[in-house]
Amino acid sequence: MSMRIVVLVKYVPDSVGDRRFTESATTDREAVDGLLSELDEYAVEQALQIGEAHGDVEITALTVGPPDADDALRKALSMGADKAVHVTDAAIQGSDALATSAILARAVEVIGYDLVLHGMASTDGAMGVVPALIAERLGVPQVTLLSQVSVGDGMVNGRRDGESATEELQASLPAVISVTDQSGEARYPSFKGILAAKKKPVRTLDLTDLGITADQVGTAGARTAVKSIVARPPRQAGTVVKDDGEGSRQLAAFLSAHRLI
Repeated sequence: MSMRIVVLVKYVPDSVGDRRFTESATTDREAVDGLLSELDEYAVEQALQIGEAHGDVEITALTVGPPDADDALRKALSMGADKAVHVTDAAIQGSDALATSAILARAVEVIGYDLVLHGMASTDGAMGVVPALIAERLGVPQVTLLSQVSVGDGMVNGRRDGESATEELQASLPAVISVTDQSGEARYPSFKGILAAKKKPVRTLDLTDLGITADQVGTAGARTAVKSIVARPPRQAGTVVKDDGEGSRQLAAFLSAHRLI
């Protein structure tokens, strides 16, 4: 039986776009284009590298999101994933990290898995807690924030690089892991890969398929709530220091006044 890898990918607003929120404090996805979260591309890349090293590996890209989130799945498929699963349901909108982890964990169980791969965080929420929450729900080991990954003999091995130390970590399969943007540059989809992605299967699931009720997710099931939203103030003009012989003194005075030196 082939090794089953599930890669979790997220459809996020383009970070260079004009991102905003709706009146219900959810992301306004109509106001900006969406795409596959850049940090999740590293997870797809690591799944592909594991597949290339072992040969007999089936890689499934999994996402939870609106209909347009299919674009994120197609990107993962064009990179080389074998198939995809899209969990979409109107009741999911407004789900927090806890509710999202419940949906993802159940979907992973439905798909079947030996290894679940994540990016280190999403580029919109930037929480980085979902991998740990999913591992807890699945009751399997978690090894997070890895910069190097290998799999063999029923174990996943990884290296975590910190500011003051490097850790060598290991866990038995099945397991949940997340990788950082230091794990290896994600490959760019080839023209052949883009064409092949159009023919690869994408399975759609809703909450009923997962045995989850609407009151467990969305704003109704959220354990956290956004109390208020304030737009970022416009950027103010900076202080210009003209060097008329006293520029260094003016610069030092400015830095000192703002407690930067």
